[in-house]
Amino acid sequence: MTHIPLAADPLDRAAHRRLDEDWLDAAFRKDDALIMVFRSGAPFVDGDGALVWLGPQAAALTTAPLRIFLGLDRQGAAIFALDLPDDFDLDQAPISGLGDFEDARGAFSRMAPLEANLASTARSIFEWHRSHGFCARCGAPSDVEEAGWKRHCPNCGAEHFPRTDPVAIMLAVKDDRCLLGRQANWPQGFYSCLAGFVEPGETPEQAAARELEEEAGIQADPARAEYLFSQPWPFPSSLMVGLILEAETEEIRIDQTEIEEARWFSREEAAQIIAGQHPSLYAPPEIAVAHHILKVWVERGA
Repeated sequence: MTHIPLAADPLDRAAHRRLDEDWLDAAFRKDDALIMVFRSGAPFVDGDGALVWLGPQAAALTTAPLRIFLGLDRQGAAIFALDLPDDFDLDQAPISGLGDFEDARGAFSRMAPLEANLASTARSIFEWHRSHGFCARCGAPSDVEEAGWKRHCPNCGAEHFPRTDPVAIMLAVKDDRCLLGRQANWPQGFYSCLAGFVEPGETPEQAAARELEEEAGIQADPARAEYLFSQPWPFPSSLMVGLILEAETEEIRIDQTEIEEARWFSREEAAQIIAGQHPSLYAPPEIAVAHHILKVWVERGA
């Protein structure tokens, strides 16, 4: 099975521990606790791109940080993530010199698979808290509960949970060609699979066919869509559902409010693009699921 970045085999999330504050506090203070830290959505990593794991001394970095319990490793050690304040001064902190806060996209691509999965999970939850501090029902400030996996409104009693937004990301193919597109704000020469959010009442396959027609005017039967794999994508919190669709038409009609251009590529040209050998065009990096969708199709013709 193709390995998809950020989707490594998960650890034991031990969700039953999220309600046990005494256990969580005790586990956080143990010498074997594994704690990662973030600032403004950026993980703290060393010069080689690996997560810097701290122990219970991480509690001294700041007062009352947002703390998430991520689960247990194979030895039973508890894994936590802390969200430090945006104005946290690394130069004056006891962890100065151990690493730096790095942009998440670049950092995740350099991490070991399990670390990338854990860090991307933490980032998704932190970003959800950052934008959901108030109750969606009554507007009152809400409280963090269940080890960071829930918010509760003390005013009206509403409970709020982190959401994941499913996105259909698809490669339309016809004969020995595939369809790639680009948005106007992308770097020159950059092409990728088309994609769009799954709407209420839709399956990912139906969403893929709808988005394909809306963005590029290409028709496809969702019943013939082939599911490949999915990927958690923490920017801010999506689940990318990778699909291949057999196109029934080939005339491209662009909706320029969605994309700037779309075109058909031969399998040979797509192989050059995915290998980084095309003189002027390139595809998403390996961390992106679009890279792997295109790679699967290219290798089928090898």
